[in-house]
Amino acid sequence: MEENQITKIIIGSAIKVHKALGPGLLESAYEECLHYELCKSPLQIEKQKALPLIYEEVKLECG
Repeated sequence: MEENQITKIIIGSAIKVHKALGPGLLESAYEECLHYELCKSPLQIEKQKALPLIYEEVKLECG
């Protein structure tokens, strides 16, 4: 799949969620709805994937 197609799916899904919910909700509400929309798409997605974070040579478990 081309980058433009992926971008179109992601932005389209985000706009759909925003139009349905409107402004003012917590980020977690938008995240859940966007996750739902992207699960319906042909994209393979993972929500809140943990990534290593190293700060001043210390590995933190918050990434």
